[in-house]
Amino acid sequence: MKGICILGSTGSIGVSTLDVVSRHPDRYRVVALTANNNVDLLFEQCQAHSPDYAVLLDAKKSAEFRKRIKAAGLATEVLCGVTALEEVASLAEVDSVMAAIVGGAGLLPTLAAAKAGKSVLLANKEALVMSGALFMSEVARSGAELLPIDSEHNAIFQCMPANYRAGHAAPEVRRILLTASGGPFLHKELHELHNVTPDEACAHPNWVMGRKISVDSATMMNKGLEVIEACLLFNLPPEQLQVVVHPQSVIHSMVDYVDGTVLAQMGNPDMRIPIAHALAWPGRFDSGAEPLNLFAVRQLNFQAPDFKRFPNLRLAYQAVGAGGSMPAVLNAANEVAVASFLDKRVRFTSIPDIIEHCMQNIPLRAAESIEAVLEADLESRVMAQAYIAKRHCH
Repeated sequence: MKGICILGSTGSIGVSTLDVVSRHPDRYRVVALTANNNVDLLFEQCQAHSPDYAVLLDAKKSAEFRKRIKAAGLATEVLCGVTALEEVASLAEVDSVMAAIVGGAGLLPTLAAAKAGKSVLLANKEALVMSGALFMSEVARSGAELLPIDSEHNAIFQCMPANYRAGHAAPEVRRILLTASGGPFLHKELHELHNVTPDEACAHPNWVMGRKISVDSATMMNKGLEVIEACLLFNLPPEQLQVVVHPQSVIHSMVDYVDGTVLAQMGNPDMRIPIAHALAWPGRFDSGAEPLNLFAVRQLNFQAPDFKRFPNLRLAYQAVGAGGSMPAVLNAANEVAVASFLDKRVRFTSIPDIIEHCMQNIPLRAAESIEAVLEADLESRVMAQAYIAKRHCH
């Protein structure tokens, strides 16, 4: 029996992880669950999975939740705050940590899991984007096992050479082909993007995701962050990483070898597949996903991404090329811009303008400490907010 801690258990990845875990009660025991706001779902999860610990960030909500847990006769201990997230991710009885907190908030607990030498199931791409080489060096130092959960990175991992470990170079790999659905606006007229609504941006044609990630998919920043992440996970320069728009989301990514062989991982667009792969690795077990029906798919299409339609992808390539603190600046500005768009304070087409403003005006620095990373993150958030307030961007 392996102990698992799920950081962000009430989000879509957390819910899918618990679905897979519940199918294999002989393999995994839930040690800790954490959530931000969805206390009702967290309570249901505590009832169903009896974790030793539950963590909420807000002190008042934690106190109320503690009473609720006690009244229900549950033995779960309720903890509070960011430090508690780091504590549960580092517990001796935890073997695997599902890092599924969205955004920069997931950085510190995910880094704590890496430092503690856990098997880190990485669904939070921002943690790796922000801290980059710092995160990977902690993985190497502690001997942590890093298993990517993003469908694309998990697909690449599955197509890499036998016994491959994340962070290591694979000289027999010529390039990585990172697939992208193109999101809901792939065929929309460019002039119409100015007036798209948050609900339209969140209506992804293939995947069911949270609102922030859905907007990132619509702007293709999601793919930009994945480019940065892939460079780190697979130890490749950005010029060996090609984004391929593939609207059907059946091929999740491909690896091109020096002998001309291209390996592709295929499957239905169901996050339980990469989750089950990482949980069972190096073996395999049932994920609950439907088998792929190629006769229903019928055809697969591919095209090059358009940087005019998706300027955020261009900005991400610039950020990974610059290195240092720039990916953290890019990520923080994007988080502020997307939140403002979802709040209807800025237009969809203002998102890349806000990010580019921060990238052009914040000096590039080395990112050799967590303090330096968090400083760049904060500086970018402050500048993005000021730019929005000044320009109104609407």
